[in-house]
Amino acid sequence: MLLRQVPGLATAVAQFHRYRLTAAVCRGSPFRPLGSRQSSSTSAANAMAAISTDAPIEADTYHMGPGTLRISRKVLHGKLRARLLERLQAALPEEKRGLVLLEGGKETHLYSSDGEPLFRQESYMHYLFGVQECDWLGALCVKTGCSLLFMPRLPESYAVWMGRLKGPEEFKAKYGVDAVHYVDEMPDVIRGMAPPCLHVLHGVNTDSGLTVSPPQSPAENIPLETGTLYDIITECRVIKIPEEIEIIRYANVIGSAGHIAAMRSAKPGVMEYCVESAFLHHCYTAGGCRSPMFTPIAASGTNAAILHYGHAGAPNDRQTGPGELLLLDAGCEYYVYGSDITTTWPVGGKFTPQQRVVYEAVLAAQRDVERAMKPGVAWTDMHALAYRRILEGLLAAGVVGGGSVEELLEADIGGLFMPHGLGHFLGLNTHDVGGYPPGSPARSSRPGFRSLRTSRVLQPGMVITVEPGCYFNPALLMPALQDPVKSKYLVRDAVLSYMAVGGVRLEDNVVVTESGIERLTQVPRSPEEVEAVMAGADWP
Repeated sequence: MLLRQVPGLATAVAQFHRYRLTAAVCRGSPFRPLGSRQSSSTSAANAMAAISTDAPIEADTYHMGPGTLRISRKVLHGKLRARLLERLQAALPEEKRGLVLLEGGKETHLYSSDGEPLFRQESYMHYLFGVQECDWLGALCVKTGCSLLFMPRLPESYAVWMGRLKGPEEFKAKYGVDAVHYVDEMPDVIRGMAPPCLHVLHGVNTDSGLTVSPPQSPAENIPLETGTLYDIITECRVIKIPEEIEIIRYANVIGSAGHIAAMRSAKPGVMEYCVESAFLHHCYTAGGCRSPMFTPIAASGTNAAILHYGHAGAPNDRQTGPGELLLLDAGCEYYVYGSDITTTWPVGGKFTPQQRVVYEAVLAAQRDVERAMKPGVAWTDMHALAYRRILEGLLAAGVVGGGSVEELLEADIGGLFMPHGLGHFLGLNTHDVGGYPPGSPARSSRPGFRSLRTSRVLQPGMVITVEPGCYFNPALLMPALQDPVKSKYLVRDAVLSYMAVGGVRLEDNVVVTESGIERLTQVPRSPEEVEAVMAGADWP
């Protein structure tokens, strides 16, 4: 199939290559060139060879057709397994080095029906093995590095409904592992390897608060060891290798272009879900991204003040009006890795004076945070910097007052306008793991700060979102106007007059490098850029 036969695909591929070679500049502050790495040039070259739009297609290659990103499973997951192996061997004496056992995601149904949601692999299983199918298990020998997969033995009738049955040898080539066996053979295989124990996941996801429970032992007399694997593999997921960053970069190229498509689809009177649809259509058609990373938020007018609008009870179902903002928080997923991008723009193409005040305050916060980010910087300090810039903008506009910016910060007024955290880790999950590992700074109890999804010090290889926002949410501001302490810092008439703005959020995905950051997201940010794109100007 020729590239020109796939709508938007040739353009997306050209953007991907151009994007990787262009220097990113944030209003006069130079960033590292796009395509630079936190690793050595040799590692970067290896990543390019294994993961690119023109890499050779082998038995282990994942791709979604001409021009989409090609991923060598053998290279990507082989490197991730090797890194985990190195850390486990450093943590365990030789006599206690057993077999890592991961249980993949299971087939599920919609309540009592036979309907099946589109399967998405459990993230730790995907991280180590890249298996797309449900009901598999994976194993890794900590002593030898031998990698094994265990697949369900399916009945012959499966082929009628779901396609040709593939055997262990074919899956071995597809997933680039040392061996594939059937699940019913697993007890004998594991007993034959005679590991001293099975290292299994057991811990709490600090973002969701949910517990990752260990599986049952598949072999009698081989104990489960639950104290080692979870923290080590979680920390591995926090620091991305160049190949992972390449996939997230691709999801950002496609997702960024999806936001442009959504912006150009908007005009007063359009339904919010039509904007959502424009984004989803572009990402699938032009990039092979079948699923969004999360349910998109397409919030117009006062809905933009609702942080997680777009849920089943409020399904992006409002008709936009003239003179309103629309906040689009949407990202796409490719090979389970994804993007998470937010843009905010005037549906009619021009910002009102009040909208511009709020927008420029949030933009100043985002730009200054990105300039300040580098290894060794605490994320809590970046959150405080964002509050400072937003409050400075609101103070200059007369929305807040009664004291200096320092006094406003001390009184936690920033949390009234930005009640969420500044950003979160990004990878195989939208809110990726590792935010509060053992020994890290504890979660703050202060308004706003307590919503931070991590309090860690930045390190090279972290991929994190930078998403300051400013919202006029009556659920927060109306009680504050009645509060004897908070109200003295709020200019009542101004606050009420800004309620119609709704809110502004701007979200970039960045990777921390050795000396700063690389911004992966490429969307119009200045008011002038936004208005130009809304008027039909080319981007980038």
